[in-house]
Amino acid sequence: MERVILHSDLNNFYASVECLYRPKIRNCPVAVCGDPSARHGIVLAKNYLAKSTGIKTGEAIWQAVQKCPNLVVVPPNFPLYLKYSRLVRKIYSHYTDQIEPFGLDESWLDVTGSSIYGTGERIANEIRERVKAELGVTVSIGVSWNKIFAKLGSDMKKPDATTIINHDNYQQVVWPLPAGDLLYVGKATQKKLYNRSISTIGDIANAKPQYLRAFLGKWGEFLWVFANGYDESPVTRMGTEAIIKSIGNSSTTPRDLKNDTDVSIVLYALCESVSMRLREQGLKCTTVEIYVRDNELFSITRQQKQQRATDLSSEIHDAAMAIFKANYSWVKPIRTIGVRGYGLISANNSIQLSFFDNEEQRLKLEHLESTIDDIRRRFGNLSLQRAVMLSDRELGKLNPKDDHIIHPVGYF
Repeated sequence: MERVILHSDLNNFYASVECLYRPKIRNCPVAVCGDPSARHGIVLAKNYLAKSTGIKTGEAIWQAVQKCPNLVVVPPNFPLYLKYSRLVRKIYSHYTDQIEPFGLDESWLDVTGSSIYGTGERIANEIRERVKAELGVTVSIGVSWNKIFAKLGSDMKKPDATTIINHDNYQQVVWPLPAGDLLYVGKATQKKLYNRSISTIGDIANAKPQYLRAFLGKWGEFLWVFANGYDESPVTRMGTEAIIKSIGNSSTTPRDLKNDTDVSIVLYALCESVSMRLREQGLKCTTVEIYVRDNELFSITRQQKQQRATDLSSEIHDAAMAIFKANYSWVKPIRTIGVRGYGLISANNSIQLSFFDNEEQRLKLEHLESTIDDIRRRFGNLSLQRAVMLSDRELGKLNPKDDHIIHPVGYF
């Protein structure tokens, strides 16, 4: 039996939800943007009225306002978007339990075994009507026999549309599209393809996979598989969590960091967020990594394996600070810094105790940080802070645990 795969993409999701809750701005050009005072002032999402003026996701707010002087700028409300994302998936779950999220606003659905509800096209149309009637937002859906073409279909007609890509029409519908429309063809890859006269998805499909691999590596063969519709990757079942490879936070700071004290304050904010998220997942990290970008946008990434797996913010901070001091010479001030825990293992794993560590003190620290987690969950992430955070009000108000933007998981 041939698979029936849907890809559902909520139209202008963040902006649509904001307009739903703010009736006065529904007929205005709207952009959901980061906080310019925290130097996060870019467009995260926009509605169709804003899009019609040429505003693009990722551009600076000032650029967007130049294009559209009457633009309504609103801050993001991620808890609200999460709520709607869950409500939409609840509708999907009426038709299948094979639901694979790809970010907050996109999901693949395998409805191969859902013929009781009709064809893939009928199910897609019914989902669109239900989302619109029950939640007040719209969705575009692609229907195909594989995940790649289903995603292409959802991108082709917007808003509130169903696009069918099947064996009879895919060469006419998919192959003429620009190579950059294919999943995992970014600007750099598109340029490499274009330099070899490969400008469409059809050109990728008709190239020899060995030739693509010669200048794109293994991704060349993946793109050839995608372009020909040979992708057989399954849609995961709802509730099946992807393996977490790392947990991290980064921040473009309110002002440039100029010395080790500035860095230490920001690292405490980041490390406390990372450690709390590790504990929420029941994990510990065995490797700490830092990311540093200076005010001229030159960046470095460095990591160090730990002697012992940890979820303690103080240990992660000390490791991050040691990596920083060993690798940054303060030629330029710092604009962005990040911390990530790698090599994750279960917090319940057995460990080798050391004669040289104070295990009783360590247990007290673990209990203390768990108690702090409970307080922050009840009263907010800034309700309890280290004293050093209060020494610089501007840097001390960083809240990476609540402020981090949610990105899609990788396709693989």
